[in-house]
Amino acid sequence: QVQPVESGGGSVQVGGSLTLSCVISGFTGRELSMGWFRQAPEKERGAFAEREGVAGIDSKGTTNYADSVKGRFTISQDDAQNTLYLQMNNLKPEDTAVYYCAAESSTYLLLTPEFFSYWGQGTQVTVAS
Repeated sequence: QVQPVESGGGSVQVGGSLTLSCVISGFTGRELSMGWFRQAPEKERGAFAEREGVAGIDSKGTTNYADSVKGRFTISQDDAQNTLYLQMNNLKPEDTAVYYCAAESSTYLLLTPEFFSYWGQGTQVTVAS
């Protein structure tokens, strides 16, 4: 069973930085696409369709970002450790959300929640103004 596990969330001041990590265990395939999603506090907690795609990376390393985070967030991966990262800089109050890591056995990527089969439990990021 593929299991993503996130870490690195916390509270930070406006303009600050955080790095999220996600270790993906149990994957035995050849092609893995991964993504970061978030769910804002005003959205229904746990509602799958309310998760916003933040950044994704396909099995070839091609990345994709939401317009709201371009230039501020960077997604990267460590293949040897099966670990996904999200470096978040210049954080804003509207970045406050629960951040989820997701994975799918695929050569391509669609940054929508319906595309991904495997999800972590989420980690809270709070940006205080």
